Amino acid sequence: MDGKSLKVCIASDHAGFLLKENVCRYLKEEGYNVTDLGTDSEESVDYTVFAKKAADAVSGGQFDRGIIICGTGIGVSIVANKTKGIRAALCTDQYMAKMCREHNNANVVCMGARVIGFGVARDIATEFLNHDFEEGGRHQKRVDIINALDKA
Repeated sequence: MDGKSLKVCIASDHAGFLLKENVCRYLKEEGYNVTDLGTDSEESVDYTVFAKKAADAVSGGQFDRGIIICGTGIGVSIVANKTKGIRAALCTDQYMAKMCREHNNANVVCMGARVIGFGVARDIATEFLNHDFEEGGRHQKRVDIINALDKA
């Protein structure tokens, strides 16, 4: 799939603000359809607000995929995964980003600005947006089980 045809949202807390700005700018320069959902500065905010905003936007169908950034990526991934229909993956390298798409059909990728730099974040975002889920077989069975947990 050409990830440039996807509608993508990106969000962060204050700790992830600068990395979000850089990743968002890069993706737009490369021709991706990206919408920034905030935050808009390094002023302290609750990561929960922005993680939920992005997760709800993906879950609600406004966006195909989401990228969420905080200091470690841990908090935003926990919040995103509390949202029905979201399969968020915390990734620290491009292999993880590729696998979260191909094997887990992740629709949100989370990153930690205090853990990775811009080059790695750029590569993670690119891999996440340009790989498809390997439908069928063992991966489909496992994703179906994960999706059933939303109903439990």
